[in-house]
Amino acid sequence: MNNTGMPKKDITVSVSYDGECHEIQTYTNEYRSLMMLIYDRIYTESFGECLGMGKCGTCLVEVISCRRAPTGYDRNENMTLLRNIKAKENIRLSCQLVIDEKMDGLVVKVLP
Repeated sequence: MNNTGMPKKDITVSVSYDGECHEIQTYTNEYRSLMMLIYDRIYTESFGECLGMGKCGTCLVEVISCRRAPTGYDRNENMTLLRNIKAKENIRLSCQLVIDEKMDGLVVKVLP
């Protein structure tokens, strides 16, 4: 907490979407996943249709860089990525990425 009683915004995530880069400040547990952060802070059409269940593949992001590997939920991610033929090491479902201190400095690109 800072001296205003509000949680400290100690996590910075850079999101590239539709040709624009958005630098977003957040904190641990403000959102349950990167998908919800992107969904709430950036207007993204047809993004996160299954609302975080890891089944639809509409919240794909490419991890451009990160200081530490982000924490994941690992629900249905592998099968969904294989089904969508996006099974590359740097392609992730944003709904499966936890907002925690490991996410600070993360740079991602939202995929179509």
